[in-house]
Amino acid sequence: MQLNDFYQVLQEYREFWQFKPFAYQQWPWQHTDLTASLAQLQLPEIELIDSDKERQRQFFSPYFPAVFSLPELSQIPAPVETPPLPFWLTNGIGGRKLAQIEAFISHLPQSQLPLLEWCAGKGHLGRLASFVQQRQVVSAEWQQNLCEQGQKLAQQWQLPQQFVPIDVLSAAAAKLLQPKQHAVALHACGQLHLSLLQQAVTRETEFISLAPCCYHLIHDSHYQPLSTQAQQQNLHLAKFDLQLAVQGQVTAGRRITQLRHTEMQWRMAYHALYQDLQQQVNYRPLASVGKHWFSGEFADFAQWAAAQHQWQLPAKVDWPFYLDRGRQLALHVARLDLVRHVFRRPLELWLLLDRLEFLREHGYQAELSAFCDYQTTPRNGLITAQKIAAS
Repeated sequence: MQLNDFYQVLQEYREFWQFKPFAYQQWPWQHTDLTASLAQLQLPEIELIDSDKERQRQFFSPYFPAVFSLPELSQIPAPVETPPLPFWLTNGIGGRKLAQIEAFISHLPQSQLPLLEWCAGKGHLGRLASFVQQRQVVSAEWQQNLCEQGQKLAQQWQLPQQFVPIDVLSAAAAKLLQPKQHAVALHACGQLHLSLLQQAVTRETEFISLAPCCYHLIHDSHYQPLSTQAQQQNLHLAKFDLQLAVQGQVTAGRRITQLRHTEMQWRMAYHALYQDLQQQVNYRPLASVGKHWFSGEFADFAQWAAAQHQWQLPAKVDWPFYLDRGRQLALHVARLDLVRHVFRRPLELWLLLDRLEFLREHGYQAELSAFCDYQTTPRNGLITAQKIAAS
């Protein structure tokens, strides 16, 4: 699995993924065969293709053959067989989260080195790892109340886990990292896990186990690659582009799915209304809003949206007309997103490989694998690294 292979594919098909679907009421590419096929798809078919890798392959491989020849993450068998955890230790951890933690711990090599849990929350990962491998754990978390809750649980079960309330992006956090240590982070977001990698290589931390998440949550407006090779490739990824890598979802109840559809339709209906009445062509984004809005009336949502954009709706609006227009536009956006989603995994793997190469450039023996299946979590990429001893 080479960084350059993913770069070549992303670069070749750039026009099909590096754009904002909301901004296009037409097709943003010149590919008549693909356009004709997409135009036949209705929402149920789009959802089936989007949620099934084999259906996605069947539909898109004639148009993007290079994407489907790329290697996938291999799920390496866990090197450590962990016994079932006692129920009292896992109480309060959601089933899917628990499965992720158990899978992650099973890939931690047995060692006497203390663990540093980065962005610990309540320290579920550190607490379970401490119990399974009988290791000391320092859990770094910036929210004081979570530290207190986690410390109480550790003391309750007499585990050697110590919480440190600290901002991991601060200069002081670097002092937590030591050479004789194993740093772990399960789904630490963007800048948080980038900081871990950069500080760990500086401190020459011996072991690192990292499952990244939320690549778009970074300080800079554009992604700054870590490795020399990725810097030379220069993909120019804005935060919106990085969001594509984390758009895969494996579970959503019927109610949540319906609310999501309603939200998309209403946002697009308001967009059409705004364009017509304000004589504006460009799409103006709206802030995120609670899902309860989309169980009410579209007119109320439109009033709220207009207030956000600081203009007054007229007394009379043809609401059915704009709702119908919103449904049409939302379907078009869903078709565009379906195409972009073909490239979410290649993009994520490019980002993971950038981190892998960065560690190798700094004297680590590093590997990339899947620590669990995609259904347990789409963010199943695990980077494991060990500092190579100087000869």
